[in-house]
Amino acid sequence: MPYAFCEQIGKEIRDISDELPFEIPDSWEWVRLGSICEIARGGSPRPIKQFLTDDPNGINWIKIGDSDKGGKYINETKEKIIPEGMSKSRFVHRGDFLLTNSMSFGRPYILNVDGCIHDGWLVLSGYQTAYDKDFLYYLLASSFAYYQFCEVVSGAVVKNLNSDKVACALFPLPPINEQHRIVAKIEELLPYIERYGKAEEHLTAINTTFPEALKKSILQEAVQGKLVPQDPDDEPASVLLERIRAEKQVLIKAGKIRKDKHESAIITRDKIPYEIIDGKERCLADEVPFEIPDSWCWCRLSNVSIIQEGAGIRTYQYRTSGTQILTVTNILEGSVDMKKATKYIATEEYLDKYQHLTLNIGDIVSSCSGASWGKTAIWDYGDTVMLNTSTLRLRFFNDTAYNMYLYWLTKTPLFKNQLIAQLSGMQPNFGYSHYSKVLIPLPPLAEQHRIVAKIEEIMPMIERLTQR
Repeated sequence: MPYAFCEQIGKEIRDISDELPFEIPDSWEWVRLGSICEIARGGSPRPIKQFLTDDPNGINWIKIGDSDKGGKYINETKEKIIPEGMSKSRFVHRGDFLLTNSMSFGRPYILNVDGCIHDGWLVLSGYQTAYDKDFLYYLLASSFAYYQFCEVVSGAVVKNLNSDKVACALFPLPPINEQHRIVAKIEELLPYIERYGKAEEHLTAINTTFPEALKKSILQEAVQGKLVPQDPDDEPASVLLERIRAEKQVLIKAGKIRKDKHESAIITRDKIPYEIIDGKERCLADEVPFEIPDSWCWCRLSNVSIIQEGAGIRTYQYRTSGTQILTVTNILEGSVDMKKATKYIATEEYLDKYQHLTLNIGDIVSSCSGASWGKTAIWDYGDTVMLNTSTLRLRFFNDTAYNMYLYWLTKTPLFKNQLIAQLSGMQPNFGYSHYSKVLIPLPPLAEQHRIVAKIEEIMPMIERLTQR
């Protein structure tokens, strides 16, 4: 016949075996916390400001703010009350336990001061005949105690732990000498547990930050010409740049694109880049952050790409159907979601004013203002969609097939830091004038393909690290 645990309340004897969460040694007992100590709630004299005093001889007014996060003791108080407040509060003594009874309920503290407590505290006193102080602290601080309290707290929003419910909680009671031995063993192991905890926090931080740091490192290697080997048979980037300049002149003369009066040309002499604007040369040695391979060259983003800001579509222009508009809400990091916060403009208005803002498959789209600035993605939707305010389109000058190198470049600190350096106000707000000035390293086209292929081989591996 199994051994039964019974409890006598008045004349009634009740079997409580089903309430007991685990077995204990024969020399231990299960007890209701209220049977071995006194449990009471604090009280608050109101209005409290009338009872506070600056008198150093006043009575300590013990508040939750007097405890240290993760601390064991309350050693001092920030405020004191006048003696008249005692009758409206509860006086507690050094050595008593305090339990928080709302919000982060059940957190125990041992008092190292006398004073009064408000109604946000429960006090446990008179436990010394049954429990060692340190053993009771570890018991009350255990997950076993917390889960018991969780089952009995009341309140839909603010949880409250009252004295009657704490008094009914079941706790194991070992012999006092065994309590001392348990405390000694806990305190022997605590330093190891703390070191393990710090090591785990450090490892978690590494696991959280390492993939992102690795991505940045890979991209940095890519834009410095260190990710893939150079091929001496590649057409140099300077030839590509000259070809783009010639194509631009043809389009400008044909009236298909406007001439940017601020656009510059960058030449290299003895590996030092010089910028030419309106026939005047300026050395860029101080602006160039690192060396690049001989087959590469430095240029401004506007030298090799078409940069287009979105239109300033006003709220009154929105429609429930028509041509969809790309907004910053739609641009996520690395992807676009056109189902989020859908906005439309009348198709006839789009055809009349905004056709030049149409997106092509392979375009780079970026949010360029507000908290989400810098989020960048490749446009891969087939529908006709136009750019709205705070968005921007990048397109490699003569072929969107080469956009992927620019796309990965926009994610580097090299790129973003140059935009931040141009920031004039508190809120990020970038446009053509800022993006066009960004200084970029330009590899030969063939090497751009090799760099992109290597990045797209490596990035999925890094993503898998974040999923472990």
